[in-house]
Amino acid sequence: MNYLFFTSLWSGLAVWGALYVSDYVFTLTCARLYQSGVKDKIAFEGSFEITPYFQSDIDSLRVVSPRFVAAMVLGCGYLAAIWWLAGIFDARLYQFVLGSMILSELAIHVRHLRNLFLFRAILSTNGIQGRMQYARPSMLRMSAVELFAFAGLYAFLFLFTFSWFVLGGVFSCFSIGVKHRSLAKKHSSAALGQAPSVQMGEPAAVSRPASR
Repeated sequence: MNYLFFTSLWSGLAVWGALYVSDYVFTLTCARLYQSGVKDKIAFEGSFEITPYFQSDIDSLRVVSPRFVAAMVLGCGYLAAIWWLAGIFDARLYQFVLGSMILSELAIHVRHLRNLFLFRAILSTNGIQGRMQYARPSMLRMSAVELFAFAGLYAFLFLFTFSWFVLGGVFSCFSIGVKHRSLAKKHSSAALGQAPSVQMGEPAAVSRPASR
């Protein structure tokens, strides 16, 4: 099964494509729940979507997103190009890239499922009381920690499997975590520059859980 999976471009494209579409659908679903009343219990700064490229589409709850279609086409083209290069140089290159694309999506899907359960619980029960506000830098740091945790989990699996597919997941989750941590630092610096009276460590704004 693994042999067929790694030697067929279409199987990899199908799995990643399905996960990528599911990622957008989950994000849109959670954004709709958020706007329907979750924001009265949990407030996030700015856009519900953490990725700037998709923020306008998610905020407007756009079902058909030209940006999403373009990104998916580019992703498929990228994976096809890697497939071609791997055939010339080393098959492990394709396994690594495919793992980075699929395993990072699986990590994000865990977050989506958690948010979906939480948001539905907020709207349908009284099990969650009060109201919370999250600073964007804090949420970005939490996102980074979560992604670092997945990178660590995949790294642990790599010690037993020595799979380039799994190693790709280590690389992608760690890279996204570093990106989110860097964004957190930038938002913290911007917040301090705009509100000099705010003490270090005091939330100056609110944010959302990262979806990507």
